[in-house]
Amino acid sequence: MENISDATKQFIDLRRHMWMAGIEVDLRRLIWQIAVTGKYISSKIQESNRKLAGFENIYGEEQLALDRSSDEIIKRQLEFSGFVNQYASEERESIIQVGKGGEKYIVTADPLDGSSLVDTNLAIGTIIGIHRESILTGGDKSLIAAMYITYGPLITMIYSAGNGTHEFVLNREGEYVLSEESIILKERGNIYSIGGLRKDWAQKHHDYIRCLESEGYKLRYSGGFVPDINQILIKRGGVFTYPALKGNPNGKLRLIFELQPMAFLMEQAGGMATDGRKSILSIEPKTLDQRCPIYIGSKYEVEKAKAFLDGNKTAI
Repeated sequence: MENISDATKQFIDLRRHMWMAGIEVDLRRLIWQIAVTGKYISSKIQESNRKLAGFENIYGEEQLALDRSSDEIIKRQLEFSGFVNQYASEERESIIQVGKGGEKYIVTADPLDGSSLVDTNLAIGTIIGIHRESILTGGDKSLIAAMYITYGPLITMIYSAGNGTHEFVLNREGEYVLSEESIILKERGNIYSIGGLRKDWAQKHHDYIRCLESEGYKLRYSGGFVPDINQILIKRGGVFTYPALKGNPNGKLRLIFELQPMAFLMEQAGGMATDGRKSILSIEPKTLDQRCPIYIGSKYEVEKAKAFLDGNKTAI
């Protein structure tokens, strides 16, 4: 696909962009339908009374009514898509059937990442992975597309179907129009986002963060995975990390619902995503709720993290 001038971008909507990129018809339609779902979730966010649903989700966290509504919106949209066989959500205990059995795609979702930030009016988002094979046994070739929607001052959507990473913005007419074509990260950035309590970090991770700080990196952490990853992509560099912790070596974030889709998008933008040693996309999930440490962003910062965690000082 040829580079698109700034003057032309506002006239290219999501469907036309995917057609120009040569994405197969069914996948184009599915990505568009999920993007439309973001409009419905955005409306729910705006009308939300921010009250808790009164129970806990399967991971023992307080679950907002908004999480449950967002999950149901996605499920219903997929049921009527005609392209999706199975659906797996962070809000559900197991993979569920949403098609008749012959459809070729499986969709994973974190329906509302960062929902605890709603009452503070910070940006939150939806994370989607689209798979061709089983999400538990398909290996690194299972994931064929990924996207996330950010609900902030603007509603934006970033997607990739293996054709680069692209940003769209929802305009006043309710259309997603091209904003950033083929986002490419710089070799290194100057920001870092980091989760977990310092007292629970391993010493090698401590050393890594001190190194970034000594090199002048600026801390930018919202508490939401979607806005922090979005910042790294739009600013063209930096690193997000939620490391292994003392007593919790697998970290906090979930491999299938959060890390795999973001790793796909980041690698398509020329970045990297690892657990500190190996690629996130090379890790075959064993369970739906599997968690994993994460270092994701531009190559310099992620390679530096790997060097610190390996104890390879000569590579730093």
